[in-house]
Amino acid sequence: MPGYAATDAAAYERAMGRWSRRLADPFADFLLAGHDGARPRRLLDLGCGTGALARALAARLPDAEIVGADIAEPFLAAARAEAAGARIRFERADAQSLPFASAEFDAAASMLVLNFLPEPERALAEMHRVLAPGGLVGAAVWDFRGGLTMMRVFADTAAALDPEGETFRAAQFAAPLAAPGALADALRRHGARHVAATEITIRMEFACFDDYFSPWLAGQGVIGAYVAALPATRRARLADALRRAYLAGGPDGPRSFAATAFAARGIRS
Repeated sequence: MPGYAATDAAAYERAMGRWSRRLADPFADFLLAGHDGARPRRLLDLGCGTGALARALAARLPDAEIVGADIAEPFLAAARAEAAGARIRFERADAQSLPFASAEFDAAASMLVLNFLPEPERALAEMHRVLAPGGLVGAAVWDFRGGLTMMRVFADTAAALDPEGETFRAAQFAAPLAAPGALADALRRHGARHVAATEITIRMEFACFDDYFSPWLAGQGVIGAYVAALPATRRARLADALRRAYLAGGPDGPRSFAATAFAARGIRS
């Protein structure tokens, strides 16, 4: 999407990938608890990034073939380097126009990507198309408005400093699927039945303020792209305000922020 930078996998891992890894295990457990009959044998990880969900699924399904699809080649290269064995492969693909045949998979999942797509409904339609009847479909998105403390601290601080910060905050918190019940409703619109929804909360743990802020200086993701575009004086002003917000009157050091994702799963009708 415009405003999302995905050019450096190592920098992304420091900024957000480490939290995707933490979310992948509980999301994979929730997803696979909804299978109808036989365990999935061929799965699609849509918007796979650096491969956290694909690896979590592979660990739970030792006989399955898993295909990760993403448009960011640097992330795919990192995912390929970490994948073990031939059961997982990663392909470059646009989530909104997949190069796969109809009914090619018996499970399709997307973790933390739908709200970063220009047209998430097209991606949901594509997931439905490539999924065989009776196949398992699921997705997870961050609860930007109320459940992602790390981003809320950043966005509210940026919005208080200048109008561009307010524009950034509005763009993130207006994400169409980041509302209670919205993801489950979207799966139903695209033909899923037996839809179940939940919330998954992890902790984002930082050693110090530098551990919180410095990863964004590499310019990855939406926050990194926003920080990188700021003139040096405004970037320094933002860093100072964020430092005070992070410290919250205490000494620098460890902080643990709650981070909640909405998740939903269903069966293709």
